[in-house]
Amino acid sequence: MFIIFQQQAMTITATSPAATRLLEVAVSGGRLSADDALILMSQASLADLSAAAVSVKRMLSGDDIYYNRNFHIEPTNICRYNCRFCSYRRSLSEPGGWTMSLRQIEEQVERYADSGITEVHLVGGVHPSATLDDYLEIVRTVRRLMPEAAIKAFSAIEHIYVFDKAGVSFDEGLRRFMEAGMDTLTGGGAEIFAPEVRGRICPDKPSGERWLALHEAAHGLGIKTNATMLYGHIESHADRIDHLLALRRLQDRTGGFNAFIPLKYRCAGNSMSHIGECPVSEDLRTLAVSRLFLDNVPHIKAYWPMYGAQATQTAMRYGADDIDGTVADTTRIYSMAGVEPPALTLDGLRSMIEEEGFRPVERDTFYNAI
Repeated sequence: MFIIFQQQAMTITATSPAATRLLEVAVSGGRLSADDALILMSQASLADLSAAAVSVKRMLSGDDIYYNRNFHIEPTNICRYNCRFCSYRRSLSEPGGWTMSLRQIEEQVERYADSGITEVHLVGGVHPSATLDDYLEIVRTVRRLMPEAAIKAFSAIEHIYVFDKAGVSFDEGLRRFMEAGMDTLTGGGAEIFAPEVRGRICPDKPSGERWLALHEAAHGLGIKTNATMLYGHIESHADRIDHLLALRRLQDRTGGFNAFIPLKYRCAGNSMSHIGECPVSEDLRTLAVSRLFLDNVPHIKAYWPMYGAQATQTAMRYGADDIDGTVADTTRIYSMAGVEPPALTLDGLRSMIEEEGFRPVERDTFYNAI
């Protein structure tokens, strides 16, 4: 039986003396322990977390909030894994599945050929018949049609599957992707590293250790990547902090993460729907503690297609300094989970940032200002 234990949101009106001291440590540049972070999760008010997280954010990126011009290609939502939190996945025999041909991928890229796009984001399901050569051909196709754009190609989970299938090492497989035109990979698939929780929500997916190993291999080859965490389902605050600690330890070794992206579990259309979703206050608490704890990761992203425009604006007051990009209607991962399909123009993204008193900065994939 699959038993759900959802953590309840907390209302904290006043920060405890212990949490106040820890906020002062973080703002002064000190490193928080995992136990310290748990104290902040349970004993700090949202107002004080906001003030501290924005202070740290300003030390790292001033008043800048980043966005970019990007679009997604999702070659398939057919997936050999059956994660219980996923509303996007379909089996081979299930209605609502799709697999794009190379020609369909070409047509989607051609739609954006003269739009100033600087990043193409490739991610989807892990199709049972997918091979390394299939994935490499997709990357080559995009590179041929968009020679100047950065290609962010597939999650660690997708890479691991095709590398294992081809019998190649992580280093060898990643080198082949680089030769095909890949600049970086996505941060997806990390979910939550805690083995017990991972065993209940995505039991057949590669482990957190393998996700970390794939990203460490990428960093060793000079590939900068992002990292994610899926939160707000059955995990505890301790599970979240352990996840952040694993990322921070890897970052200490490699310095290869550009950004951390906390991803909120959305409940529509999956087998965990009955647990509902955590409130916005938990989103803000998680963002702020992430900014304070991940002292070696330069950017925290509030992914606006997941949060929605209003919550994303609030997230800027809790340490986020990036909101992702134009995206438009090219991703269905969150809309299939009940979120309104993303639709914001460049002017809309800039306005969101300016209304919160920050400075919008268009960036490339690696946070160089454009």
